[in-house]
Amino acid sequence: MRIVKCFPGGKFKALTLSYDDGKDADRKLVEILNRFGIKGTFHLNSGLLGQNGRIHADEVKSLYQGHEVAAHSATHPTIARCPQEQMVHELFQDRIALEALVGYPVRGLSYPNGSHSPNIRAMLPLLGFAYARVVGSTHGFGLPEDWYQWQSTCHHNHNLIDNAKKFVSFNKTQYLYLMYVWGHSYEFDLDQNWHLIEEFCKITGNRDDIWYATNIEIADYLAACDRLQFAASLEFVYNPSALPVWLNVDGTVVEIKGGQQVWLA
Repeated sequence: MRIVKCFPGGKFKALTLSYDDGKDADRKLVEILNRFGIKGTFHLNSGLLGQNGRIHADEVKSLYQGHEVAAHSATHPTIARCPQEQMVHELFQDRIALEALVGYPVRGLSYPNGSHSPNIRAMLPLLGFAYARVVGSTHGFGLPEDWYQWQSTCHHNHNLIDNAKKFVSFNKTQYLYLMYVWGHSYEFDLDQNWHLIEEFCKITGNRDDIWYATNIEIADYLAACDRLQFAASLEFVYNPSALPVWLNVDGTVVEIKGGQQVWLA
């Protein structure tokens, strides 16, 4: 028997985006993503909302509806240079303030100024963070090996269209492919290249073979996959998570709902 995990619906490709700082240009970016059915994660500095061209606190919940709001520290310091107490305050207070705006647990992080260290990474699970994105690109399409050093496929200014065309062309279902794009929405204004993200969305959006997900949806789904409990014989499997999980069993897609035990043979 051949069993492999799938993304929801039995898909083998997933796409996610990640944008930092919560600048006014997020409004236009969200509108574009919504038009093409693409989801993003938006990392906000709660202590800077409404300042220096940033969106206002009272629009956070409605603007990012259907996407993920995640942390970026309260005031954007270079946290690896800060006392540990300040680092904890910056990250935890950002969670508290953002959760009060959106009404759900904020469990993702983008390191401010790309700043992190082994000590900071070790603290993140204790502060309630499930993942953290670093600066840098792999130009690959694999799953993260370290959830607290999650690297993107590319910044939107670095081979975005070539990577998008490569991503949509993948057809080997024995692999799971993840394309992850990051950046800052205000860069589209500075570089006058909004056409770039429009072209990207036209290539990758509204497709039946791609799972469009936020960063936390990917982290939670793959965690649920890892929690599956298989019989030693592989004849059945139990899903102890609330999330449904999909498997490909000898070429047939099987959904294992939360709390369900399913016979595979």
